[in-house]
Amino acid sequence: MNQLDSNPESRMWAMLAHLSALSGFVIPFGNIIGPLVIWLVKRDEMSFVNDQAREALNFNISMTIYMVVAGVLIFVLIGIPLMIVLGIAWLVLVILAAVKANEGTAYRYPLTLRLVN
Repeated sequence: MNQLDSNPESRMWAMLAHLSALSGFVIPFGNIIGPLVIWLVKRDEMSFVNDQAREALNFNISMTIYMVVAGVLIFVLIGIPLMIVLGIAWLVLVILAAVKANEGTAYRYPLTLRLVN
């Protein structure tokens, strides 16, 4: 992973882009809305924030899709364990990405559909 940014302000906004996904615990679809708002507001000002907010947005859209599929799979009894694993993985990866962004390192989430370019 490459060090992309040493600017403390852009590192902070990139970290907030990842952590804003945690608003999904309080606001329906907050996990998508948080990174989307930061990406739309800061994408033209800071390239590191543009990259990391877009990455957070793509990851959270992907996880929402995976959770919907797991919800459907509840009827064949593998959905509940799958939802638990996805939820734990989501939380761990969001925190890891926030730490990396705060260090100025670009983080790439695994298993992410690149829907927003």
